[in-house]
Amino acid sequence: MTMSDEELVARDANRDIGAELLQAVRELKAGRWARRTTFETLPNGAVRRRIERPDGTVEKEEILTGARWEIMAARARSGLSQSEFASSLGVSKRTLENWEQGRTEPTGAARRLLQLAARFPDTVERLATI
Repeated sequence: MTMSDEELVARDANRDIGAELLQAVRELKAGRWARRTTFETLPNGAVRRRIERPDGTVEKEEILTGARWEIMAARARSGLSQSEFASSLGVSKRTLENWEQGRTEPTGAARRLLQLAARFPDTVERLATI
């Protein structure tokens, strides 16, 4: 259902967006969430992405292939932000963003390092603190 401009203005007239955002931050800090996305690297190199609701209902589960998904899985498993993960690999944040968005693909040593990062996320975390 698409709302007209007038309907959107009427709906939002009495909203306190600041209070809603603050409440959302409080809920996140308390460990409550609307959806959780997890990545699992499979033995064949593919990645299983699973989107789950708080009640345990699986909203979506799919098998993904390609460097982009391997990178996202490796970063998710490491628990590091994009900046931290890029720094631990010795690349710029922009390079990592390009890899994750599928605009470019890592090659050579970077590709191998990412494969190792996917298998050994604790090593990447240790590299981030060096």
